[in-house]
Amino acid sequence: MSTHVQKPGWFTVNVLNRAVAWLTRRGVSVRGSRVLAVRGRKSGQWRTTPVNLLTVDGEHYLVAPRGHVQWTHNMRAAGGGELRLGKTVDVFTATEVGDDDKGPLLRAYLRRWKAEVGAFFGGVGPDSSDEELRRIAPDHPVFRITVTS
Repeated sequence: MSTHVQKPGWFTVNVLNRAVAWLTRRGVSVRGSRVLAVRGRKSGQWRTTPVNLLTVDGEHYLVAPRGHVQWTHNMRAAGGGELRLGKTVDVFTATEVGDDDKGPLLRAYLRRWKAEVGAFFGGVGPDSSDEELRRIAPDHPVFRITVTS
């Protein structure tokens, strides 16, 4: 497994993420935004971060544009969590998608959110070749989400 991580900049952490999370907590989805809550693998405490919920062919996915970050490690350990939008809380289980199956999902994610996250994909975009998408797949965890309640 790759350990590739792209650290977000100050503006993203202190302005964009906080603004999106604030709106999402109040029930306003910004282009598919949710607040992801996952139990910490060491502390057991809830950890939250804003995410973009991707829907492809009726299935829901979470893509980690910045790579193998804390929420991806926690998700692997916990096997699921909660997606929050305002007062609505969807409890889910998560199944990690294998690298060979990520190409179409990464393409769909970049088609929708490239303006937000394109810098984290090393020049690969929605119109890149299948080979380029396969090359970056190990650097971007993807989880299929199954809502259980």
